Amino acid sequence: MDTTFNAWEVTRYGAPEVLAPVSRPLPKPTANQVLIRIRASAVSRADGLMRAGKPRFARLFLGLKRPRAGLSGTCFAGDIVAVGSKVTRFNIGDAVFGEAGLQFGANATYISVDQNGSLLRKPASVAYEEAATLFDGAMTSWHFLTRVAQVQSGERVLILGGSGGLGSAAVQFAKALGANVTASASAKNAELLRSLGADHVNDYKSQDPLRSGSTYDVVFDTIGISSFGAAKPALAKAGRYICPVLGLRLLRDMLVTGLFGGKTAKFAAAGMSKPEVHRQELSEVLDLMGNGQFSPVMDRTYPFADLVEAHRYVETGRKRGNVVVV
Repeated sequence: MDTTFNAWEVTRYGAPEVLAPVSRPLPKPTANQVLIRIRASAVSRADGLMRAGKPRFARLFLGLKRPRAGLSGTCFAGDIVAVGSKVTRFNIGDAVFGEAGLQFGANATYISVDQNGSLLRKPASVAYEEAATLFDGAMTSWHFLTRVAQVQSGERVLILGGSGGLGSAAVQFAKALGANVTASASAKNAELLRSLGADHVNDYKSQDPLRSGSTYDVVFDTIGISSFGAAKPALAKAGRYICPVLGLRLLRDMLVTGLFGGKTAKFAAAGMSKPEVHRQELSEVLDLMGNGQFSPVMDRTYPFADLVEAHRYVETGRKRGNVVVV
């Protein structure tokens, strides 16, 4: 077995160029850990925000000048190559996928994680590249639609940023929940959104979907491009504005609308849920995949050595679905 592993370090907060390749001694799994040879890892918008230290108040938790954990990447898929003495949930050779959480370090060749963490066996029918994306876009969108907004069959759902990793998953999930789905993206992505099940497609460059005259029970702003204030006129009487990108304005709107009811703004740190919640939600996502109701949209796959270029591409805002490195 290798004695070292390769990873990417966040040398300081900033643009993709702050990422630097590093080599470190291969960690030996502790009693409750498994060592995983990573086959694919995701490069998401959330990873870019962490690298850039945005929003700035997040640095209070991540580290003031750079992430304390030091390494890049949160979501991965691979094979277990060693197990600790007390590991019972997994065996050497198991194909798995998971999330490193605040440990980070998923953009690497190996990672050690706790057996009771956010880790699941990968079905043979799911590619490593697909599995590596599920804890970010898919789980987040499923959590927001089912646990936060509690979308019901027949409700009208507007998805802003419909062609991204979260948005492309959200379109499919909202349809699986029985909603009438409007998705907003650039015109070049219209056919993709229709193929995913969107009932209506809005070209945001030619018309603001929040000013089209339509009303929605749920507005899911997957990339934080709008606000509760902008969405409020388009919300139904008990409408919900949900967004996974937390800022001070959203925090204020959550607190105020939570007191008075009616139209509400909602946020949840899906990635900070307990591992057993993650495993339950991902099991539900895998069921949808098995039923043909969800398939991750894959945009680009980069070599592991091209992580900086992958970050640059994600930052253009033009990705369709998910980006991974292998």
